[in-house]
Amino acid sequence: MDAVFKALADSTRRGLLDELFRQDGQTLGALERRLTMTRFGVMKHLRVLEEAGLVVSQRRGREKLHFLNPVPIRLIHDRWIDKYTEPWAAMLSGLKKGLEEGFMEKIFEIYIKTTPERLWHAITDPEMRRKYTFGVGVYSDWKPGSSYTGRTSDMTVSPGMPISEGENLEVDPPRRLVQTFRALWSDEVKREGTSRVTWEIQPVGDSCCLRVIHDQLREGANDELFGGWPMVLSGLKTLLETGETLTTPGSLMYLTP
Repeated sequence: MDAVFKALADSTRRGLLDELFRQDGQTLGALERRLTMTRFGVMKHLRVLEEAGLVVSQRRGREKLHFLNPVPIRLIHDRWIDKYTEPWAAMLSGLKKGLEEGFMEKIFEIYIKTTPERLWHAITDPEMRRKYTFGVGVYSDWKPGSSYTGRTSDMTVSPGMPISEGENLEVDPPRRLVQTFRALWSDEVKREGTSRVTWEIQPVGDSCCLRVIHDQLREGANDELFGGWPMVLSGLKTLLETGETLTTPGSLMYLTP
Protein backbone atom coordinates (compact mmCIF):
# COMPACT_ATOMS: atom_id res chain seq x y z
CA MET A 1 0.00 0.00 0.00
CA ASP A 2 2.97 2.33 0.54
CA ALA A 3 3.75 2.05 -3.19
CA VAL A 4 0.22 3.25 -4.00
CA PHE A 5 0.52 6.30 -1.75
CA LYS A 6 3.94 7.09 -3.22
CA ALA A 7 2.62 6.81 -6.77
CA LEU A 8 -0.36 9.04 -6.03
CA ALA A 9 1.80 11.69 -4.35
CA ASP A 10 3.14 12.92 -7.71
CA SER A 11 0.91 15.31 -9.68
CA THR A 12 2.18 14.05 -13.04
CA ARG A 13 1.27 10.47 -12.20
CA ARG A 14 -2.15 11.61 -11.01
CA GLY A 15 -2.47 13.36 -14.37
CA LEU A 16 -1.69 10.10 -16.17
CA LEU A 17 -4.42 8.35 -14.18
CA ASP A 18 -6.81 11.16 -15.08
CA GLU A 19 -5.99 10.65 -18.77
CA LEU A 20 -6.68 6.92 -18.51
CA PHE A 21 -9.86 7.68 -16.59
CA ARG A 22 -11.04 9.85 -19.50
CA GLN A 23 -9.95 7.36 -22.17
CA ASP A 24 -8.73 3.95 -21.18
CA GLY A 25 -6.50 1.56 -23.13
CA GLN A 26 -4.04 4.19 -24.44
CA THR A 27 -0.61 3.56 -25.95
CA LEU A 28 2.57 5.17 -24.70
CA GLY A 29 2.59 7.41 -27.78
CA ALA A 30 -0.96 8.62 -27.15
CA LEU A 31 -0.16 9.48 -23.52
CA GLU A 32 3.05 11.23 -24.57
CA ARG A 33 1.10 13.51 -26.93
CA ARG A 34 -1.25 14.51 -24.12
CA LEU A 35 1.53 15.51 -21.71
CA THR A 36 4.28 18.11 -21.97
CA MET A 37 7.17 15.76 -21.25
CA THR A 38 9.53 13.42 -23.03
CA ARG A 39 8.70 9.83 -23.94
CA PHE A 40 11.26 8.68 -21.38
CA GLY A 41 9.54 10.72 -18.68
CA VAL A 42 6.14 9.20 -19.45
CA MET A 43 7.67 5.71 -19.42
CA LYS A 44 9.27 6.38 -16.03
CA HIS A 45 5.99 7.51 -14.45
CA LEU A 46 4.04 4.64 -16.03
CA ARG A 47 6.55 2.19 -14.56
CA VAL A 48 5.91 3.57 -11.06
CA LEU A 49 2.15 3.33 -11.58
CA GLU A 50 2.44 -0.24 -12.86
CA GLU A 51 4.61 -1.27 -9.91
CA ALA A 52 1.93 0.14 -7.60
CA GLY A 53 -0.76 -1.80 -9.50
CA LEU A 54 -2.60 1.37 -10.50
CA VAL A 55 -1.97 0.75 -14.19
CA VAL A 56 -1.96 -2.59 -16.00
CA SER A 57 -0.89 -3.18 -19.58
CA GLN A 58 -2.18 -5.51 -22.27
CA ARG A 59 -0.72 -6.36 -25.67
CA ARG A 60 -2.90 -5.82 -28.74
CA GLY A 61 -0.85 -6.96 -31.71
CA ARG A 62 2.16 -4.66 -31.88
CA GLU A 63 0.67 -2.14 -29.49
CA LYS A 64 0.92 -2.08 -25.71
CA LEU A 65 -2.20 -0.56 -24.19
CA HIS A 66 -2.35 0.89 -20.69
CA PHE A 67 -5.44 0.57 -18.48
CA LEU A 68 -6.43 2.24 -15.23
CA ASN A 69 -6.78 -0.32 -12.42
CA PRO A 70 -8.93 1.18 -9.61
CA VAL A 71 -8.69 -1.81 -7.25
CA PRO A 72 -5.71 -0.52 -5.15
CA ILE A 73 -7.60 2.75 -4.64
CA ARG A 74 -10.63 0.70 -3.55
CA LEU A 75 -8.45 -1.05 -0.96
CA ILE A 76 -7.28 2.31 0.39
CA HIS A 77 -10.88 3.41 0.50
CA ASP A 78 -11.93 0.33 2.49
CA ARG A 79 -8.99 0.66 4.90
CA TRP A 80 -8.73 4.41 5.44
CA ILE A 81 -11.85 6.18 4.25
CA ASP A 82 -15.04 4.17 4.55
CA LYS A 83 -15.02 3.69 8.31
CA TYR A 84 -14.71 7.44 8.85
CA THR A 85 -17.35 8.59 6.39
CA GLU A 86 -21.07 8.45 5.67
CA PRO A 87 -22.40 5.74 3.29
CA TRP A 88 -22.50 8.04 0.27
CA ALA A 89 -18.70 8.16 0.25
CA ALA A 90 -18.51 4.43 -0.44
CA MET A 91 -19.21 4.90 -4.15
CA LEU A 92 -15.56 5.25 -5.16
CA SER A 93 -15.26 5.77 -8.86
CA GLY A 94 -13.88 2.68 -10.55
CA LEU A 95 -15.14 3.84 -13.90
CA LYS A 96 -12.94 4.15 -16.95
CA LYS A 97 -13.56 5.33 -20.47
CA GLY A 98 -12.08 3.35 -23.33
CA LEU A 99 -12.78 2.52 -26.91
CA GLU A 100 -11.96 -0.51 -29.04
CA GLU A 101 -13.93 -0.77 -32.26
CA GLY A 102 -16.97 0.74 -30.55
CA PHE A 103 -16.66 -1.40 -27.41
CA MET A 104 -15.24 -0.77 -23.97
CA GLU A 105 -12.86 -3.00 -22.06
CA LYS A 106 -12.22 -2.81 -18.31
CA ILE A 107 -9.27 -4.50 -16.60
CA PHE A 108 -8.95 -5.00 -12.84
CA GLU A 109 -5.99 -6.59 -11.07
CA ILE A 110 -5.34 -7.55 -7.46
CA TYR A 111 -2.82 -9.65 -5.51
CA ILE A 112 -4.22 -12.05 -2.91
CA LYS A 113 -2.23 -14.16 -0.47
CA THR A 114 -3.75 -17.55 -1.22
CA THR A 115 -3.36 -20.56 -3.51
CA PRO A 116 -4.86 -20.87 -7.02
CA GLU A 117 -7.07 -23.70 -5.77
CA ARG A 118 -8.53 -21.66 -2.89
CA LEU A 119 -9.06 -18.70 -5.18
CA TRP A 120 -10.81 -20.83 -7.81
CA HIS A 121 -13.03 -22.31 -5.10
CA ALA A 122 -13.97 -18.82 -3.88
CA ILE A 123 -14.95 -17.83 -7.42
CA THR A 124 -17.00 -20.94 -8.23
CA ASP A 125 -18.54 -21.93 -4.88
CA PRO A 126 -21.92 -20.16 -4.49
CA GLU A 127 -21.76 -19.81 -0.71
CA MET A 128 -18.25 -18.37 -0.82
CA ARG A 129 -19.28 -16.09 -3.68
CA ARG A 130 -22.22 -14.69 -1.72
CA LYS A 131 -19.83 -13.39 0.93
CA TYR A 132 -18.14 -10.88 -1.36
CA THR A 133 -20.40 -10.42 -4.40
CA PHE A 134 -23.18 -8.35 -2.85
CA GLY A 135 -24.78 -11.45 -1.34
CA VAL A 136 -25.23 -13.10 -4.75
CA GLY A 137 -24.36 -16.78 -5.25
CA VAL A 138 -23.37 -18.04 -8.71
CA TYR A 139 -24.70 -21.51 -9.59
CA SER A 140 -23.34 -23.77 -12.35
CA ASP A 141 -21.80 -27.17 -13.03
CA TRP A 142 -18.73 -25.25 -14.28
CA LYS A 143 -18.30 -27.16 -17.53
CA PRO A 144 -17.43 -25.54 -20.88
CA GLY A 145 -20.61 -24.61 -22.70
CA SER A 146 -22.80 -24.86 -19.60
CA SER A 147 -24.90 -22.02 -18.23
CA TYR A 148 -24.69 -20.24 -14.90
CA THR A 149 -27.03 -18.02 -12.94
CA GLY A 150 -26.45 -15.50 -10.16
CA ARG A 151 -29.19 -15.37 -7.52
CA THR A 152 -29.75 -13.78 -4.14
CA SER A 153 -30.34 -17.00 -2.19
CA ASP A 154 -29.56 -20.71 -2.17
CA MET A 155 -31.54 -22.16 -5.08
CA THR A 156 -32.08 -25.43 -3.17
CA VAL A 157 -34.16 -23.46 -0.63
CA SER A 158 -35.61 -20.60 -2.67
CA PRO A 159 -35.07 -19.42 -6.24
CA GLY A 160 -34.26 -15.91 -5.05
CA MET A 161 -33.96 -12.82 -7.22
CA PRO A 162 -32.13 -13.35 -10.55
CA ILE A 163 -29.13 -11.01 -10.77
CA SER A 164 -27.10 -12.30 -13.71
CA GLU A 165 -26.80 -15.15 -16.18
CA GLY A 166 -24.49 -16.38 -18.91
CA GLU A 167 -22.49 -19.20 -20.43
CA ASN A 168 -19.15 -20.68 -19.40
CA LEU A 169 -17.02 -20.34 -22.54
CA GLU A 170 -13.71 -21.60 -21.10
CA VAL A 171 -13.23 -23.49 -17.84
CA ASP A 172 -9.61 -24.27 -16.96
CA PRO A 173 -9.30 -24.73 -13.17
CA PRO A 174 -7.56 -23.25 -11.35
CA ARG A 175 -6.16 -20.81 -13.92
CA ARG A 176 -8.76 -19.33 -16.26
CA LEU A 177 -12.52 -18.86 -16.51
CA VAL A 178 -14.21 -17.06 -19.42
CA GLN A 179 -17.94 -16.32 -19.28
CA THR A 180 -20.57 -14.35 -21.11
CA PHE A 181 -22.39 -11.99 -18.77
CA ARG A 182 -25.91 -10.58 -18.87
CA ALA A 183 -27.12 -8.38 -16.00
CA LEU A 184 -30.71 -8.88 -14.84
CA TRP A 185 -31.19 -6.70 -11.77
CA SER A 186 -33.04 -3.86 -13.55
CA ASP A 187 -34.65 -3.07 -16.89
CA GLU A 188 -31.87 -0.55 -17.58
CA VAL A 189 -29.05 -3.11 -17.32
CA LYS A 190 -31.04 -5.77 -19.17
CA ARG A 191 -31.07 -3.48 -22.19
CA GLU A 192 -27.25 -3.56 -22.26
CA GLY A 193 -27.31 -7.13 -23.56
CA THR A 194 -24.39 -9.56 -23.22
CA SER A 195 -20.75 -8.79 -22.42
CA ARG A 196 -17.83 -11.04 -21.43
CA VAL A 197 -15.88 -11.57 -18.19
CA THR A 198 -12.50 -13.33 -18.02
CA TRP A 199 -10.91 -14.42 -14.72
CA GLU A 200 -7.15 -15.11 -14.94
CA ILE A 201 -5.24 -16.56 -11.96
CA GLN A 202 -1.44 -16.50 -11.93
CA PRO A 203 0.60 -17.85 -8.97
CA VAL A 204 3.20 -15.37 -7.67
CA GLY A 205 5.26 -16.73 -4.78
CA ASP A 206 2.91 -17.40 -1.86
CA SER A 207 0.18 -15.32 -3.51
CA CYS A 208 -1.91 -15.08 -6.66
CA CYS A 209 -2.36 -12.30 -9.15
CA LEU A 210 -6.03 -12.18 -10.14
CA ARG A 211 -6.86 -10.24 -13.28
CA VAL A 212 -10.50 -9.69 -14.25
CA ILE A 213 -11.16 -8.47 -17.80
CA HIS A 214 -14.67 -7.23 -18.51
CA ASP A 215 -14.95 -6.56 -22.23
CA GLN A 216 -17.38 -6.56 -25.16
CA LEU A 217 -19.20 -3.74 -23.37
CA ARG A 218 -20.84 -1.29 -25.70
CA GLU A 219 -19.38 2.20 -25.80
CA GLY A 220 -21.04 4.22 -23.05
CA ALA A 221 -22.49 1.15 -21.33
CA ASN A 222 -24.34 1.57 -18.04
CA ASP A 223 -21.62 1.86 -15.38
CA GLU A 224 -23.56 -0.46 -13.06
CA LEU A 225 -22.22 -3.34 -15.18
CA PHE A 226 -18.59 -2.77 -14.20
CA GLY A 227 -18.47 -0.13 -11.45
CA GLY A 228 -18.80 -2.72 -8.67
CA TRP A 229 -15.70 -4.75 -9.57
CA PRO A 230 -13.31 -2.88 -7.22
CA MET A 231 -15.62 -3.58 -4.26
CA VAL A 232 -16.06 -7.23 -5.27
CA LEU A 233 -12.31 -7.87 -5.57
CA SER A 234 -11.56 -5.99 -2.37
CA GLY A 235 -14.10 -8.19 -0.58
CA LEU A 236 -12.60 -11.34 -2.13
CA LYS A 237 -9.12 -10.39 -0.95
CA THR A 238 -10.36 -9.59 2.57
CA LEU A 239 -12.29 -12.87 2.80
CA LEU A 240 -9.41 -15.11 1.69
CA GLU A 241 -6.72 -13.33 3.72
CA THR A 242 -8.64 -12.66 6.96
CA GLY A 243 -11.78 -14.81 6.84
CA GLU A 244 -13.88 -11.68 7.37
CA THR A 245 -16.48 -10.07 5.14
CA LEU A 246 -16.61 -6.39 4.26
CA THR A 247 -19.54 -4.37 5.53
CA THR A 248 -19.11 -1.36 3.30
CA PRO A 249 -22.39 0.10 2.04
CA GLY A 250 -23.61 -2.01 -0.85
CA SER A 251 -21.11 -4.84 -0.37
CA LEU A 252 -23.80 -7.07 1.16
CA MET A 253 -26.65 -5.48 -0.81
CA TYR A 254 -28.56 -8.69 -1.50
CA LEU A 255 -27.33 -10.84 1.38
CA THR A 256 -30.06 -12.77 3.17
CA PRO A 257 -29.69 -14.79 6.36
